[in-house]
This record gives sequence, structure tokens and C-alpha cells, in this order.
Amino acid sequence: MVSGIDLVAEQLRVASGEPLSFSQDDISLRGHSIEVRVNAEDPAEGKFLPSPGPIATLVPPQGNGVRWDGGYDSGDEVSQYYDNLIGKLVVWAGDRDTAIARMLRCLDEFVLDGPPTTIPAAEAILAHDDFKAGEHSTKWVEDTLDLTGVRGTPAPAGDDEDEKVERSVDVEVNGKRFAVKLFVPADQVAVAAAGGGKGLPKARKRSKGTSGAAPTAGSGRIAVPMQGTVVKVNVAVGDEVTEGQVLCVLEAMKMENNIAADKAGTVSEVNVEEGASVGSGDVIIVIE
Repeated sequence: MVSGIDLVAEQLRVASGEPLSFSQDDISLRGHSIEVRVNAEDPAEGKFLPSPGPIATLVPPQGNGVRWDGGYDSGDEVSQYYDNLIGKLVVWAGDRDTAIARMLRCLDEFVLDGPPTTIPAAEAILAHDDFKAGEHSTKWVEDTLDLTGVRGTPAPAGDDEDEKVERSVDVEVNGKRFAVKLFVPADQVAVAAAGGGKGLPKARKRSKGTSGAAPTAGSGRIAVPMQGTVVKVNVAVGDEVTEGQVLCVLEAMKMENNIAADKAGTVSEVNVEEGASVGSGDVIIVIE
């Protein structure tokens, strides 16, 4: 993006035994470019949990200086057995500040209705004063960035439904015209009135229930946060456990994730065994 050289094309040339099409003296850099990797991964306030699953809708942003190198499309499913990278969003601009602003605009316009993604975390990073000033480091996310409240999962069950607004529309079915009333979210009506958004929901504002809501913290009903394979079960019915104790290990997208007790008590149910496949939200262990 800053050199005008297609690096992948050059790699293919070298792999085929051909020389590079340019020399060092031919390289001229201009402007600034930023790449954001969009992963099927729930930021989960800094835990970054793998989140495989089907993609209902994927519409990447467009515009001048915007490039999307994607591996998935609408209707595809992100598998638990492979890397969770959905694609790379790249922007170019004449300077760094403009590139940051362009990337934030693109992330806001990105439509991805499916598994939780790292988009909210990327927005938090790009909007941070340290990043804008170039004062971040390789450990900055771990040591400094506050991701409290930054999640890619639906709102917990029990929250009030979004405010609905009644709208009347005319539809045609088999050549016949009908008047139909619809109740749509008020915020989407506001977006439509402003002429933006095209009425498409974004992944981080998904409706409730699209990926299995997790039980209330401290309930003793231990649910897995993602689709995966149980590779180790550490407890049996009747065992006494403490809060935070690792109950089992779940493998998803080449990563092992510890599933811990959310309270102390006695294990009353173990609903899985080693080698079992589970889905997001499945209750695997119950603690009384």
C-alpha cells in the first residue's frame, strides 16, 4: 500500500524461479498504511476467546484507500479446527492521523453478522491517545489498554429489548399488493433517516440469542464460551471445588482454554467426557 508493489505477486515470481521485478532503487514509499486483522475471537474484556461459528452476513467497508483481503463470505462458517482469521482490513492515507481516522470509519461501517470478532478491540486501540501518539509498545495491550466492557457477545439475557417503532410498508406477493405493519428498532430508523448504514446490523450490535447466552456468573452452571472439543475433564460428580478451579480444558482453533468454576461447591453434574464436541453456551458441569 505504501510502495505500490504487490508483494504476493513477487513471492509467486520467486517461487517459480523468476527474479524480482524491481530493485532496491526502484522502491519509493509514500503515505501511511494500517492493517487490522479481523478474527473470529471475542475480546471478552481482554481474554480474547476463540469464537468459531457461521457467518450470516459479511459486507466489508469500501472506499478510496481501502483494501479487504478476506477468506470468508456470507454463508460461510469459521471452523473450530483452523486459524480464526476472517480477513485483513488495510487502509492507506497520506499521513498517519488520516489513516487512523479512515480505519476507524471502516471498522464502524463493517457489517459482520455472525461470530464475535476482534473489531471492538481494534476500535479501542485505534481510538486510544497512546496509539495516536505512537507511544504504544509490544506489551501495551497487556499492560496498559483497558478493555473493560469491550465484548463481542450479545447482551446478557434479561436486558430490555430495543425500543421498537411501528412502520407501514407496501409489499407485493405474487403480483398482489399488501399493506404491512412492521416494528423495527428505533436506532435503525434514525440511521435510515440520516441516509447511512443501509439498515444493516453490525456484529457487535447483534440481537440477543444469536450465539447462546451464558448463564449468570456465580450460578454454578458452567457453560463453554465457544464451540470446541473437550480434551481434559478434571472433576467428577461429588468432587468439592473452589471458585476459579480449572474444571476442564477446551480446545478451539488450535488453542487450549481453561474452563473454571464460577463458585465453590460440590459437582452435581458432569455432562461431557474427553473427546466430546460442544457448542457455545452448552452447560457441561453443574456445581451445587
